[in-house]
Amino acid sequence: MTHFRIVRDDSEEDTITRLRFGSYDEAYDELERFYAGLCCSDDRVEYSIEEVCSLP
Repeated sequence: MTHFRIVRDDSEEDTITRLRFGSYDEAYDELERFYAGLCCSDDRVEYSIEEVCSLP
């Protein structure tokens, strides 16, 4: 089964990186909600979505 997770570009862990999602769209929606609450800033942490394949 494939899951998705959000990862920080600096490889650190935080609350949002501990979440797992059943689809890319769910992860994207979570990131969209997260970024909506932030003000534009040069020191903002960047995130990306990564596919995680579970062993059968």
